[in-house]
Amino acid sequence: MHSKQSFGYAGQMINGPILTVAYSAPPIDRRELLRYMGCRAETEDVSMLIDSVIEEARPILQYRVCYREAALQQNGASLSFCSLSVESRMLAKCLENCTGVILFAATVGLPFDRLLAKYTHTSPSRAVALQALGAERVESLCNAFMKTLQDEYAPKGYALKPRFSPGYGDLSLSFQADLFRVLDCPKRIGVTLCENCLMSPSKSVTAIVGAFHNGVK
Repeated sequence: MHSKQSFGYAGQMINGPILTVAYSAPPIDRRELLRYMGCRAETEDVSMLIDSVIEEARPILQYRVCYREAALQQNGASLSFCSLSVESRMLAKCLENCTGVILFAATVGLPFDRLLAKYTHTSPSRAVALQALGAERVESLCNAFMKTLQDEYAPKGYALKPRFSPGYGDLSLSFQADLFRVLDCPKRIGVTLCENCLMSPSKSVTAIVGAFHNGVK
């Protein structure tokens, strides 16, 4: 990923532009894939099924992320960043001591949803394996993005908190719409928001990541 962090005077984060990046396929974590499938062990039949769905899905999987950086103002459970305001005690706890945030959305693309729909009614076992693969793929994409951020922020003396997504804890899923507004997800990475605040493609993630200065440069 090639980007330019938005730092102002004395290295403080300021509101930055929306950036978009495409990734190559992250390594597949078969143990996570098995966990998403609900399998305790990788039997020969399960292994063959996993290999088969990976082979079919590989050419159509897309790995795209859009993100932007913003200064953070915090007063108790009240948080403000990038023209957004939200109340969440759990998010505030996660962002404790942070001076900035990175807002991002990630997806593995609509073609994967179409492949999943193809097998939903014709091959339940294959659909289950594909659901698990999609979940593993988007999580691996988010992990790859977080690793890139960590590597790029460290020289500035910043460390990152774990990502926090709408719908977790007391942060309403409806906050998804606010993130979409400031990230321009439909235009940037082709992700749209349904009326129930779920995303299409379904294997997509939005999240907030806190950045704090650890005193190291």
